[in-house]
This record gives sequence, structure tokens and C-alpha cells, in this order.
Amino acid sequence: MRKVLFLCVANLARSQMAEGLARQRFGERMLVQSAGSRPSRVNPYAIAVLAELGIDISAQQSKPTSAIDPGTVDTVVTLCAEEVCPLFLGRHQRLHWPIADPASDDPSLSREQLLARFRTARDAIAAHLAQLEVPS
Repeated sequence: MRKVLFLCVANLARSQMAEGLARQRFGERMLVQSAGSRPSRVNPYAIAVLAELGIDISAQQSKPTSAIDPGTVDTVVTLCAEEVCPLFLGRHQRLHWPIADPASDDPSLSREQLLARFRTARDAIAAHLAQLEVPS
């Protein structure tokens, strides 16, 4: 079984969406976790855009990288684009999928604009997951 850890800074959007999408896509064939260097909370827009696909991540929680047992990871996927990605030390396969952070504190962005940003990130993650090899 492949054991994947998705990382981004706050573990609130990209890595949370990757965790939910990977669990739905690979089921029992993959152990999936996510974490961040500065954990926050799962973003409501991430929850909303995955719910559009029938995936419920509302019970997922933002976690620090220190909460992850290195023995439960064989692949680390970083999802940072413009910011510095968190590190997860150890001998793991490393993949980097640079995906822009859809979260924003910009008050001029409407709900629809924010949802569009989260859908773009979700779809980019899904495209990467489609290329990920996982044993049957």
C-alpha cells in the first residue's frame, strides 16, 4: 500500500482537498494524510467545492507536520506554489505539485470568485492524482 502525505503551509485548502480527493479515488489502496507547517483550520470553500463532487471533508482537521509519524509515509507531495513549502524530513519519495493557494483575505473577492479559485485548485489536484501510480 502506498502511504502519501500531502503538505502545504496552513493545511487548510490544497492539502486538505488532496487528502479528500485521494481517499475517494484510491480508497484502501492508499494511506492518505495531510499536514502543514502552520496549521489553521479547514477552509469552508475547500469543503464546499469537494461537496460538489460528493466528497465530504468536513470532519478533517488541520494538523502540524509534527503530528505525522514518519513511518506512515513513503511519499511526500508538496502543493505550494509561491510560498515556501513545509519540510518533512526522512527518506521518502518527494513530489512537488505547484498549485496556487486559492485562499485569500482579499475583501474585494466575491463568494463566486473564491469558489472559482478553489475549483481551479481542486481540478489541478485531481489531474495530478490521475497521473499518480498506485498498486492495485
